Parts: sequence; structure tokens; C-alpha cells
Amino acid sequence: MAFKQFVIGSGTEITVYKRRAARNLRLSINSNGKVRVSIPTWAPYKAGLEFAETRLHWIEKNKPAFDLITDNQAIGKAHHIRFRALPVSKISTRVKQNEIIINHPIETTYDNQLVQAKAKAAAIRALKVQAESLLPKRLAALAAEYEFNFNSVQIKRLTSRWGSCDQSKNIVLNLYLMQLPWHLIDYVLLHELTHTVVFKHGSDFWQAMDLVVKDSKSLRKELRSYKTTVSGMWHNTNYAV
Repeated sequence: MAFKQFVIGSGTEITVYKRRAARNLRLSINSNGKVRVSIPTWAPYKAGLEFAETRLHWIEKNKPAFDLITDNQAIGKAHHIRFRALPVSKISTRVKQNEIIINHPIETTYDNQLVQAKAKAAAIRALKVQAESLLPKRLAALAAEYEFNFNSVQIKRLTSRWGSCDQSKNIVLNLYLMQLPWHLIDYVLLHELTHTVVFKHGSDFWQAMDLVVKDSKSLRKELRSYKTTVSGMWHNTNYAV
């Protein structure tokens, strides 16, 4: 699906998609706060952009609320974020060994939407570095401990699941796992490893899970309180016009 991304207003990101099935312009906001405009394939991207701009007030009113990323906030297991107001004309970011530096103009503040968007993007980069360093090793250790075999592991940014495993035993892990406590990370890794033996969810799968995870039911319930975001808890809503 072809698409282009734009920033409107004071930093609201939108994605304009061209869809063969679209007959008119449609604006929606998903549960993660992503704003998308669907347009027919024959329409120019500018039409989708202008459509979103005319509805900016509605977008800002209906976007899910979330906690701001704040100075010195922990990002995953290894980084802290730092906001620095400097005599600069644009926002810049840098991911270091243990810090995420966000430089922004003096006349703006850390809670500015565009500053927050840049901070989130930098935090995601840091989470991926952490995940690629830590998760494959932990997955391999758990596989060896519980005698599972898997083919490959990849780290990706997923929006609606913590991980996946296909029938060829290829595992994908969400970089946002680094935001979870370690006992829930292990639960997700063992969940995906169990899929290498029992592919589909069902009574057989959950019986297999109970052999490797104590109190898996309560851990599954605890996991539901976390969302695949950098910071805060998005309200579970889905708006469209």
C-alpha cells in the first residue's frame, strides 16, 4: 500500500494511504493515536493532506491522551532521556550509550508536540538497540533451559502484539518488550517458544505453557495492563470520520 507521511499543526503526524478500494477520503485515529487518511489511488497525496488540515481541530480533540515523555525518564533497561533547551533553530536528537539527548530551541518546551514526537522516535531507536543486544541472548538461554528449538529471531517495532512465531519456527519480538519488567519479558519469550511446539492457541497450547511458566494465567492478565508505546497508557479507542 503506497503512503506518505506529513506533519500538520504543532507536530501532529499523519499518514496518507492510497487504497484501491477507497472511493472517497476517510480520516481515522487508531488506538495507538496514529492518524491516517485513506484516499483513492487516483487522488494526489496533497488532497489527503489538505483534508486532514481542515479537520485538525477534530484530530486534536479526539487523539488519545498519553503521558508525556519527561526529562530523566527511563527508556527500557539502559537509557535515560535528557531534554536540553539551546539557542538552536531546529530539534535534534542523539542516542548515546546510556542517554537519549533531545536538543530543542529555547522558545519551545519539552512538552511541545513536535519535541515529544522527536523524543519518541529517538526512544524507539534506543529500545531497538537494547532489544537487539539483549533479547536474542535471553531467548536462546530460555530455549536451551526448556529444550525448545527455534530457527531465527528478529526484532521489530510492532503495534498490536508482543511477538509472533510462524510454522517454520521463526520468531519476531517487539522492541517495546524492553519497557516491560523482566518476568513479563520472559513470559512473552516462553510464549513464543511454546508456539514452536504447539502452533495454535488452544487447550494444548496453554497446557504446554503451564509446564514452563508458573502461574501463566496471572502473568497473562498482568501483561494486558501494558501497551506497546514508549510512554504512558493509551485509551482503548478507535475514532474515524
